[in-house]
Amino acid sequence: MQSKAKTVTQYLAALSADRRVALSAVRRTIRQNLDKDYEEGMLYGMIGYYVPHRVFPAGYHCDPEQPLCFAGLCSQKNHMSLYLMCVYGSKQERAWFTKAWAKTGKKLDMGKACIRFKKVEDLALDVIAESVRRVPAKAYVARYEAALGSRAKKPAAKKAKTAKRTAAI
Repeated sequence: MQSKAKTVTQYLAALSADRRVALSAVRRTIRQNLDKDYEEGMLYGMIGYYVPHRVFPAGYHCDPEQPLCFAGLCSQKNHMSLYLMCVYGSKQERAWFTKAWAKTGKKLDMGKACIRFKKVEDLALDVIAESVRRVPAKAYVARYEAALGSRAKKPAAKKAKTAKRTAAI
C-alpha cells in the first residue's frame, strides 16, 4: 500500500497507534546508525533512506530522477516491512545478516530484501542497527556501481555471441 503522504511525519500520523509505535522504533534504530551521507524522506510511498543526488548524482539507474534507495520502512495491509537493499545486494552481507539474526533466536520472515513483521518485538533491532552501520553510503554506491558494471557486461557479451552466430549463418 503506497501512501500519498509527502513527509515522514504525515506518513506516521496516518498510521494506527500500534503501527506508529512499531515503525517509530525501527526508524529510531535506523537513524541512530545511518551514515551521514544517507538521507531520510518519502520514497516510493514509504519512509525511505537513500543516497541523495548530492552524494551520487547519477541516482537510481532505472529512474535517475530518484535517489539511490538504501532502505525502506512501511506499513502494509497485513504486516509491516523493512526493506534492506544492503542485504539484498551482497551475498556476504546477507550471510552475515541471517547468521546474526539466527543467533538472536527470533524468527526471520524475509524475502530478498523485505523483512516482514507484525510487531516490533518480532525484530532483532540490534542486528538491523549493525546491518545499517556496516554499509556506509560510499561503500554502498561502490557496490551498486560494480553490480551495474557486471550486469552491463553480460548483455554485451551475449550480443557479441549472437552476432558471431548470425555471421556464421
